[in-house]
Amino acid sequence: MESGSQDRNLPASQRKLKKSREEGQTSRSEDLSHLAVLGVGALAVLLLSPLLFDHLLVDMARELTFDVSTVRNAGAMLTRLSGASTLGVASCAIFAGSIAIAAVAAAIASGGWVFSLQPLMPDFSRLNPISGLGNLFSKRRLITTGKMLLLTAILFTVAALFLRNGMVSLSTLLLQPSSSAIVHLTKWITSGLGLMLLVLLLASLIDVPLQQFLFRDQMKMSRQEMKDENKQTEGSPQTKSRVRQKQREIAHRASINAVPKADFVVMNPTHFAVAIKYDEKTMRAPQVISKGADLLAMKIRDIAKNHSIPVLQSPMLARALYANAELDQDIPSALYTAVAQVLAYVYRLRAALKGEGPMPGEVPQPEVPPELDPHSKIPKA
Repeated sequence: MESGSQDRNLPASQRKLKKSREEGQTSRSEDLSHLAVLGVGALAVLLLSPLLFDHLLVDMARELTFDVSTVRNAGAMLTRLSGASTLGVASCAIFAGSIAIAAVAAAIASGGWVFSLQPLMPDFSRLNPISGLGNLFSKRRLITTGKMLLLTAILFTVAALFLRNGMVSLSTLLLQPSSSAIVHLTKWITSGLGLMLLVLLLASLIDVPLQQFLFRDQMKMSRQEMKDENKQTEGSPQTKSRVRQKQREIAHRASINAVPKADFVVMNPTHFAVAIKYDEKTMRAPQVISKGADLLAMKIRDIAKNHSIPVLQSPMLARALYANAELDQDIPSALYTAVAQVLAYVYRLRAALKGEGPMPGEVPQPEVPPELDPHSKIPKA
């Protein structure tokens, strides 16, 4: 079964969320952006208007004042126009900059910082009318459309009530002096704008978590997609097995450098070689410091002989140690007795070579539990 035909009911993985952010996809709240743009724009107008009006009165009075020197000096008019233009451009730049900063801050607040050029790349699949119809009737689009209709109805209702309650006071402005009428009209427009921003604030408080929920729902994965991602991340079981085998081979080759430190090497007699070391002062039990098979076993044997390290033939013990003991780890407790017998033989051999005792007899063939021998058919307990 294809992944597209399965229900996507599993939460999106961190890898998919990270990839979506790299592609520029994240949750964004349009209501929060509208609130930031309108709120900061209104605040900028309220703060800049008195300053602009004062400068406008001064400039208008100056521009409408003419004398003989002004008429004779044509450059004076250009200077006046340049000053007025500079003030207008600076005011527009401050207004546009404050709105741009507010829009970016609102986007970061709703979905975090995302820098990606992927949304700017041409995507011809968007021209497909079939996929366009599918997106038009998607769950996210229907919820967004319903939300916008509800918000429009609320704003229309609030505006209608506000206009109805203010019509009486507005009708009396014709009877008031111009200055008082302008002040009253300014306060009335400001209160209406504040009421609209309050509605947008309430809508943003609902829209931000709603967009996050819709984005997580859109990013959900099917079980097949999860399996495919795990394969891409970790690789197939066959690949992982080969990687582990290569890692073991590399570790075994690296352990060859530790062969000169071994007390003895036990072999089978050509297929396996295991180097054992035991220091009663620092170790709780004997440890395998190197092991290998086939050609690597021959290499361990040659290094041991070059360093005068005893190489003993004990097939069952060599197979058991190779299969059950890990490098630089204590040997299995079930093999303590067998390894101790070989160690005792090695110690007697060293003492005899130093002239401190008689030569030992034949190399012992210690008993190994059959379940630890990989060639035995008895399963491990």
